[in-house]
Amino acid sequence: MAKKKVSNVPPKLTEVEQDLLSHIQDGYQLETDSLGSNPVLRSKDNEEIRPQSANRNTIKALEQRGLISPGKGREPLTIVWRLRKK
Repeated sequence: MAKKKVSNVPPKLTEVEQDLLSHIQDGYQLETDSLGSNPVLRSKDNEEIRPQSANRNTIKALEQRGLISPGKGREPLTIVWRLRKK
């Protein structure tokens, strides 16, 4: 019997996931509450953008793929998400 090759290619990102990652790369900070819901993108000028399509599952998917990691937020019960270095 032939052996099957196991692929390590991650699945394609959704449009919402791509949008969040591009904002983080452009200097926005992704913040959520302690449960990972209510995502907010915050600029250096403290301007807030609430992504309409992003939710807790979007953040969870990005974390499980190893693209973002949680960090400590400025306020209690907030999480600041950062891009993972490869």
